[in-house]
Amino acid sequence: MQSPRFLELESISNTVKQASFVGIAAVGMTFVLLTGGIDLSVGATMYLAPLIAGTMMRDHGLGVGPALLVALGMGFIIGAVNGFFVVKLKIVPFIVTLSTLFFMRGAGTFLTDSRQLDFPREMVDFGLWDVLGVPLPILCFVLVVLLGHLILTQTRFGRQLYAVGNDLEAAKKAGINTDRVIWSVYIINGVLAALAGFILIAQIGRLDQAFGEGMEFDVVAAAVLGGASLFGGVGRAYGPMIGAVLIQMVRAGLIYTDVNLYLQPMAQAAIIFLAVFFDSLRETGIRKLKRRFIRVEA
Repeated sequence: MQSPRFLELESISNTVKQASFVGIAAVGMTFVLLTGGIDLSVGATMYLAPLIAGTMMRDHGLGVGPALLVALGMGFIIGAVNGFFVVKLKIVPFIVTLSTLFFMRGAGTFLTDSRQLDFPREMVDFGLWDVLGVPLPILCFVLVVLLGHLILTQTRFGRQLYAVGNDLEAAKKAGINTDRVIWSVYIINGVLAALAGFILIAQIGRLDQAFGEGMEFDVVAAAVLGGASLFGGVGRAYGPMIGAVLIQMVRAGLIYTDVNLYLQPMAQAAIIFLAVFFDSLRETGIRKLKRRFIRVEA
């Protein structure tokens, strides 16, 4: 072991804490991936939703609780807009969310004039909360994973979600309102991305223009590493917990072993590539197995 500190309890706790923000957003991304869609605006949502909430805290004296509701409401609106263009206008999710990514980044830059936004002290105090020694980010992460697991495994909506992802046309014929299901997952993803951004801001107390940039790649990678398929129909809510922690462990390992700073993004890119590559191999294998069971009538 090149760095004994890597397996220390404090180090493990920090790794899970730092992974929690990506993990929360990755749970929402898993819902989207289950339908065969994708959302590239996650990082921008994590940026704009807390920005609106922070501006209202600074200019109107809004408390942390109401500010959190504002951020979640902003995430809801962003998700609903993405869902509208995907469901009603039938635009490819990749194009829709890529467009909203740039739009929200531009809106945030316009609102701040590229200046850093410092949050009130009460926001930082909120970020330092813990319950029985469990830090707020980890607690929220666990609660989001548990809630997502219950939705996917114990509700009618969860069953419909898997049905839509496995075969959209068959789901329509079965009487499922596929438009409502797809629209809902983008809203869920927007709300969870806003929650992740708000909690992360509570840890650092400030927001700059670069906040959340590139986060969408980590979120997608965490979801895929956790077992979600880019082709839809496969995924579990607890998967992002595994994927996010794994990504953060790799980052921490690179830091502890003093790997060149400029080589670290290459290692992270390799992880994302391998996750997508093996997901593609898995999907190809599943398709081959399905073809074996197709009967050709004489």
